[in-house]
Amino acid sequence: MSDLSSLHDVLPGGFPGEQPGRRRRAGRQQRKRRKQRRRRTTTVVLVSLLIAGAGVYGAYLAIAPIVERLTAPKDYAGPGTGKVEVVIPDGASGRTIAQALADAGVTKTPAAFIDVIAEDKRSTSIQPGTYAMKKQMSAAGALDILVDPENQIVRRVTIPEGTRLADALSVIAKKLDLKEPDLRKAAKSGDIGLPKAAKGNLEGFLYPATYDFGPDVTAESALRDMVKRGQQTYDELGIPDKELRRVVIEASLLEAEAGTEKYMGKVARVIENRIKSNTALQFDSTVSYATGKFNVTTSDADRSNPSPYNTYYHKGLPAGPISNPGEAALKAALNPTPGKWMYFVTTNPSTGETKFANDFAQHQVYVKEFQAWLRENPGN
Repeated sequence: MSDLSSLHDVLPGGFPGEQPGRRRRAGRQQRKRRKQRRRRTTTVVLVSLLIAGAGVYGAYLAIAPIVERLTAPKDYAGPGTGKVEVVIPDGASGRTIAQALADAGVTKTPAAFIDVIAEDKRSTSIQPGTYAMKKQMSAAGALDILVDPENQIVRRVTIPEGTRLADALSVIAKKLDLKEPDLRKAAKSGDIGLPKAAKGNLEGFLYPATYDFGPDVTAESALRDMVKRGQQTYDELGIPDKELRRVVIEASLLEAEAGTEKYMGKVARVIENRIKSNTALQFDSTVSYATGKFNVTTSDADRSNPSPYNTYYHKGLPAGPISNPGEAALKAALNPTPGKWMYFVTTNPSTGETKFANDFAQHQVYVKEFQAWLRENPGN
């Protein structure tokens, strides 16, 4: 019996003397430990994946802008929108212009414009100035605007030859949208480059011509450019500095006295001959300047004005220029036509016809012709 009892106690999966309850508890604990190990493994894998994903996303965030910049087009495709003013400085290089366009938002990148001008020879014709453009234009479209002078924003003013300073300043103020008091102040400031021959007075040295200015023009910059233009002309004509004041004064008389440009050389000779002979010039234009009038004739009262500009009252040239002369008058004053004339009369102010005489008797004949014109044209 003892042998059978021993065999009965030995069951599959157990050990001699082991109870069934203990075996069940051990199995449950084993299964629990396996589940915990699986959970830990899964968690480690998930955390590893999250860390890797975060790294990839971070890297994407870092390089995405770089990739975008490298792959994005460097030029706009359309004609642009809105309005913007772009200033092209004098002497600007292609790269300087390209940067100015990009900074103003006209082109997308400086490189876009540089690429276009490298293939288009028209770029060499771009002139300095202020241009009306649009934002977000193609570089080719921007070039089309810059090579067309009509797209420049300019304020244009024309000063005719022989214009008096006061009248010139009024025209400048109106055309350039400036204030006359500012112009008068600038004219006396000493900051506009007047030559020494001017003796601080702009009259005669504001060179008559047509000028174009940008929208940022000031009273000082406008007058400075006009004075500079005159100095360039004096240099081109070879007028010596010591002769400049005399030449400009004589040229201003020619603008007022000569009927047309073709008579300027002869009138200049009359001036020279009368000064050499110590004879007063007796020019009505100088009397009118002294009195602030513009009449063709003057009265006895006008001619008795002691102003230093009155050439009836004083011999020699007037104290200064009486207008702003142009190139033709300057040339004539510098090189008078050879001759012995002592008198001249503009016998027909309507046409400018002028006649010259060596003696007083012939001069009187021409004076009568002028008087006949006055009768036919009262009020002058």
